[in-house]
Amino acid sequence: MGELEGRTVVITGAARGLGAALATSLAEAGCNLVLCARNLAALEAVADGIASATGRRPACIAMDLAESESVRQAVDAITRAHEHIDLLINNGAMWLEARDEPLPVETVLGVINSAVTGTFLFSQGLLPLLRRSANPDIVTIGSVSGLANAMLDGVSVPFYAAKRGQTAIAEGLRQMLSGTPVRSIILHPPDLDDIQPGEPAWAEAPGRAKSARATNRDVVEAVLFAVTRPRNVSLSIVLDADHGGVFPG
Repeated sequence: MGELEGRTVVITGAARGLGAALATSLAEAGCNLVLCARNLAALEAVADGIASATGRRPACIAMDLAESESVRQAVDAITRAHEHIDLLINNGAMWLEARDEPLPVETVLGVINSAVTGTFLFSQGLLPLLRRSANPDIVTIGSVSGLANAMLDGVSVPFYAAKRGQTAIAEGLRQMLSGTPVRSIILHPPDLDDIQPGEPAWAEAPGRAKSARATNRDVVEAVLFAVTRPRNVSLSIVLDADHGGVFPG
């Protein structure tokens, strides 16, 4: 991944799971990282691991995507620290599974605001820095729940709606940014097994049977593929799986 060497990358939801896997993998590819999430202590732990492995420590910014003021402060901090950014990965969002009892208002607002309002405001706020890059990309990590033909399959209606909205933001940005150097790319992962680079499961993932669930590694590899395509190509990728995919078996 020599072509990613030296690129400045901002990742939301980077304190755990897929976000942490993306951060580690992009650091190994030579990127300079800015990691964002609500839990600063967890972010620092991810950054410490990356620093030990690569010798380069990512910057860490506490940000709650569900709170517009927190998003504004994060944008301001990144703008003060960087002349440009090359890649924004909108990975942060709140998960909410289905339940029988009514959902609290604050929970519903948190799910919708983090995936939709927060994703849009953060992307909008960082667009001036992206426009200063020679190779600017916005990658949004959506979900198969955001596809028009998706089944609920145990997710809550607010999460289902939020992922539809996040898809619309990514597609809207692609139209809005047509004719500019900035690409808007979206990936729709299925349910994922949470594995991290360096773990035995990461090395074993390519040998899984077709009936197995997808993993973080599958999404990381799709992101790396998408952002290294020729600049005239912008991708929308569905990562389907028999187990946990669009039509789960």
